[in-house]
Amino acid sequence: MRDPKYIFVVGGVMSGVGKGVATASIGRILKARGFRVTSVKIDPYVNVDAGTMNPTEHGEVFVLDDGTECDQDLGNYERFLDRDLSNANYMTTGSIYLSVINRERSLGYGGACVEVVPHIPLEVIARINRAVKQDKAEMVTIEIGGTVGEYQNVLFLEAIRMLKIKHPKDVLLVLVSYLPLQNKDNELKTKPTQYAVRTLNSAGLQPDIVIARAPLRLDGKRKAKIAFNCGLEKEDIISAPDVSSIYEIPVNFEKEKISERILPKFGLKPRAKDLADFRRLVTRIRGSKKPVRIGIVGKYFGSGSFMLADSYISVIEAIKHAAYHFRREPVIEWINAEKLGDLSKYHGLIVPGGFGSRGVEGKIKAITYAREKKVPFLGLCYGMQLATIEYARHVAKLARANTTEVNSRTPHPVIDILPEQKEKLEKADYGGTMRLGACPAILSKGTIAYGAYQANKISERHRHRYEVNPEYIAKLEKKGLIFSGRSPDHRLMEIMELPRKIHPFFVGTQFHPELKSRPLSPHPLFREFIKAAIKK
Repeated sequence: MRDPKYIFVVGGVMSGVGKGVATASIGRILKARGFRVTSVKIDPYVNVDAGTMNPTEHGEVFVLDDGTECDQDLGNYERFLDRDLSNANYMTTGSIYLSVINRERSLGYGGACVEVVPHIPLEVIARINRAVKQDKAEMVTIEIGGTVGEYQNVLFLEAIRMLKIKHPKDVLLVLVSYLPLQNKDNELKTKPTQYAVRTLNSAGLQPDIVIARAPLRLDGKRKAKIAFNCGLEKEDIISAPDVSSIYEIPVNFEKEKISERILPKFGLKPRAKDLADFRRLVTRIRGSKKPVRIGIVGKYFGSGSFMLADSYISVIEAIKHAAYHFRREPVIEWINAEKLGDLSKYHGLIVPGGFGSRGVEGKIKAITYAREKKVPFLGLCYGMQLATIEYARHVAKLARANTTEVNSRTPHPVIDILPEQKEKLEKADYGGTMRLGACPAILSKGTIAYGAYQANKISERHRHRYEVNPEYIAKLEKKGLIFSGRSPDHRLMEIMELPRKIHPFFVGTQFHPELKSRPLSPHPLFREFIKAAIKK
């Protein structure tokens, strides 16, 4: 195989303007052009992974099949590339330093003096190459978190510089930079982008392409100004205006002919493929007018609506995928578990995953409402556990039933911690110690779950410590609750549901189905949930 091509994506001016979806979109475009593509995310924090971070501070923790707890951008990569990734596709400053230190301790450097430069950048390059090799990729897009002016990113910029020196024809640098709208005359200001390019220059780097993020489409004059002041051709300035759906981004990039700028720089020609599937998706999204109103009962409201959306981004996208499948406009509203309000306006209710006691009783009240009023309900992880508790309390008449996560002295611990997890908690061993990643489950025929998957055996991703207590399974089943998905050894309950004759759609999953939903192939359970909500 010829040498792989590296496309680094860095941010200028400010973070949170779409580096992740830009990286994912470039990957999707190159895949559509017929190349084998993989993606890598480099995060500048010293945490070894994202597993111990608060969702209100960092956003959702995305989990891969192999159990890697990582940044939510990996979710975008998987959704756009329509493929599963692994721990080879994710690194942090903490994990890089940990690897270098562990290697030094085991004499992996042969007694040499180990230094920040060059050994840290070399480890970054080695990890990127491992991902390329593992995925048999011809091209790799690498997103560097944060912005070019941050001290934390200096070593990653040095890795780009070193790789570019060794492989000058195989490395491209893409800068995603925001152009603020100055006044009512719709004047987009280019100076911050010029400054970001100057910062890159000071690190010995020159961008090959600038993706100009802005509220509006960039005009020719602004493109020419950026090109002139930043040493680029006008055609290398790609306009990236705000869009109503992130799935429009690859289509917009191709309107700007981004692949026609990337491939010649590598000395490559496109192959006989295009973005027809995403164009059809965008057409379907734009044609989805009739609303389906979904309420998400959550508690991660601490940092405002933006971080709330980030906390549940995979759930939001999974709802959208299923709604667009039926040509419906998803209207997603947040319901504070501590202040429920009127639930009658929703066509469906979701209780997503979470941890801790805050908001639990409010979530249980919402589940009671959904069950009694026959509102389509989907419980995810903690949502399934709370639905089991709700059923135990109000149908099986097990007063004060609870999870030991909330009440260790409950008389009916219908949800309890895995025995192997108790020892880890006693040692305060929290990072990467939950039941993580893909696990198989066996489905019972004739159930809602089996009808959705049309399969006897499935594999889904987990991130939890607590499970349905086996001591209560028979009591709950006797009262009508169905455990339609179980681990192959029948020890762990994976899916609970009510019969369709009792409720149109009342389903809870111990796993996180939202992590495997894709825009071109909605997750089966979300698809059936939205179908029931539409009927509602």
